Amino acid sequence: MIDTTRRRLLIGGAAGLATVSFPRPAVHAQTAWPKERPIRIVVPFPAGAANDAMGRIAGQRLQEKLGATVVVENRPGGSAVIGTTAVLHSAPDGYTLLASAFNHIVMNLVVRGVTFDPQTDFEVVARTARAPLVMVMAPNRPERNVAEVIAAAKAQPDKWTFAVAALGAPGHLATIDFLKRAGLTMTLTPYRGTSPALTDVMGGHVQLLIDSSFALLPSARDGKVKALGIASAERSKLAPEIPTIAESGMPGFSGQSWYGIWAPKGTPLAIREQINQVMREAMADPEVLKRLEATLLEPVVETIEETRKYIADDVPRQAALLESVSFKPE
Repeated sequence: MIDTTRRRLLIGGAAGLATVSFPRPAVHAQTAWPKERPIRIVVPFPAGAANDAMGRIAGQRLQEKLGATVVVENRPGGSAVIGTTAVLHSAPDGYTLLASAFNHIVMNLVVRGVTFDPQTDFEVVARTARAPLVMVMAPNRPERNVAEVIAAAKAQPDKWTFAVAALGAPGHLATIDFLKRAGLTMTLTPYRGTSPALTDVMGGHVQLLIDSSFALLPSARDGKVKALGIASAERSKLAPEIPTIAESGMPGFSGQSWYGIWAPKGTPLAIREQINQVMREAMADPEVLKRLEATLLEPVVETIEETRKYIADDVPRQAALLESVSFKPE
């Protein structure tokens, strides 16, 4: 799988460190768990990535609410397989958690050599934040909206190319979905991350790109690309000036990057529910909301069962999209 280049986010002064221990607050835990052992949150991406930022927010909040020492450990590599596998083989006692993203739930579909099943070999703990996907276009194109793009691409399909920042990532899957719904056949050009893909869209070398709001909105607001539409049911509070793609004539089209927490298979539900409750409270906290808004992320407040159902409904849909283009794991 081609790794996505992720926008650097700084949460406090610790975001640039590979492993961070938060000072233990002078409060006592309200339950038997956790005892005296630190809780370890493994982030399978480099320090500074969006996943890392969410992992550190989780660590700070769990520490404050549970009175435990929390360590955030970055274990990047292998398209997130290295860190994920470390959690997979950890004891299911609530002392090891995985802070990952949408990519986790389709890892066995898009990364060659993955033998575990993210749905059955891990326990859901929480979804924490999301970034709606945005479609942007080269600034030198005359089209003003998605409907005009579809019409122009149908008239001259050989003149249009879609950039793909990372194969198997949310933007790639949304691109497949968009082309199927629009009845378009278009060349897809894969890149090693958002940055080079976006650079080529800015230069007009490729025409279109779908990726997360936090990756694309800054360039759209600077006029370096045209934001054609946002892939959500309603206009995003992050960018209310951008119409939804559904408004532009494609009802039901949506897509998002999102972030969450998982635990090893067998981690007790009571422990997971405590963590979930802490995260739901955090995602409604004004201080956390301010941090998310600054990094163009939206909060997600869901119970374990709501997140489990969301994933159970979404994975078959994403698998069908990959199968429709005969995608092979890389």
